[in-house]
Amino acid sequence: MTTSPFHAHRKDLAALAADDRRRALAPRTGADFASNDYLALAGSYALNEALAAGLQRGLPAGSGGSRLLRGNHDEHEALEAHAARHYGSEAALFFPTGFAANAALFATLPQRGDLVVHDELIHASAHDGMKLGRAGRVDARHNDAQAFDDIIARWRAGGGSGTPWIAVESLYSMDGDRAPLADLAAVADRHDAVLIVDEAHATGVYGPAGQGLAHGLGRRDNLITLHTCGKALGCEGALLCGPQIVRDFIVNRGRPFIFSTAPSPLMAWLVRQALEIVANEPERAARLHGLVRHAETRLAALGIAPSGSQIVPVVIGDNARTMRIASALQAEGFDVRGIRPPTVPHGTARLRIALTLNVGTREIDAMVDVLAAAMADA
Repeated sequence: MTTSPFHAHRKDLAALAADDRRRALAPRTGADFASNDYLALAGSYALNEALAAGLQRGLPAGSGGSRLLRGNHDEHEALEAHAARHYGSEAALFFPTGFAANAALFATLPQRGDLVVHDELIHASAHDGMKLGRAGRVDARHNDAQAFDDIIARWRAGGGSGTPWIAVESLYSMDGDRAPLADLAAVADRHDAVLIVDEAHATGVYGPAGQGLAHGLGRRDNLITLHTCGKALGCEGALLCGPQIVRDFIVNRGRPFIFSTAPSPLMAWLVRQALEIVANEPERAARLHGLVRHAETRLAALGIAPSGSQIVPVVIGDNARTMRIASALQAEGFDVRGIRPPTVPHGTARLRIALTLNVGTREIDAMVDVLAAAMADA
């Protein structure tokens, strides 16, 4: 063989490196300003105790098959019933990851002749699901409810007769800003559309008992919410919540669900305990909000605008400079990661500062001081 079968792959990686966008795995070191473990539950005594209790009950680590074969366990059913009550939905369905849930949702529910109108900054998993689906899709200007309304109205005027689907995140993972959910719900009602809200970064942190930012919309026949369990809940998996028909249809037609091994019953138990912990200990979220306010005050002195959430983007623009600043922070013991295209739009490379209960005000103050010096030097 004269040419390596991986020649194209090497060329692609070289191009990424030349643009300061090649990625590599790095160990977790230093103070946590990078994770999504917002309530510091992942390594908590409370969850470790719950895990030990689950093992004591004899819960299996593996499911042994897909949910439609022998993989369905009482703990899956118990979690889904609990989640439906907790989030105020008619039904829920448990997935091994948020990516899998989004992929299954968008690949399965919108039908041929429908239209998915999604926020231009929606997560990659939604895009991958839409590519597998049969509906048309178009992006709308970020957090602009009128743009969603106009797109659907033009589609209807042009003969669109299917169901419109409005897809957004309640709290955006790289910008930390919130979707105008009440306005989007009104658009959905006006056009007989379904509103899909990915609550990944709001679950556990916002709303009564950590129910998320969509809780104020109430139970609706045209609302689907996605709650990931690997962020503020400190576990793994995702819960898709909505009308019973959504659960039933995915169980029957959702290939990513039907042909995947079921999540661990032990993990289903652990997620249920995490939901209880968050509901019974609202002081966790209150402490986090206090840290957010403290960080906003300190960062304002550097000209960094508040996002209003635990996710603080510091947009640098240049890929190489972004990574130099991130490296300087990491060298001083602060785990702040640089985010580059295509995760964010070109020209908007940034530091993503995530605030969690794994740090306190002292660590925040020290990190801001190092950040100020690194930005001046880079």
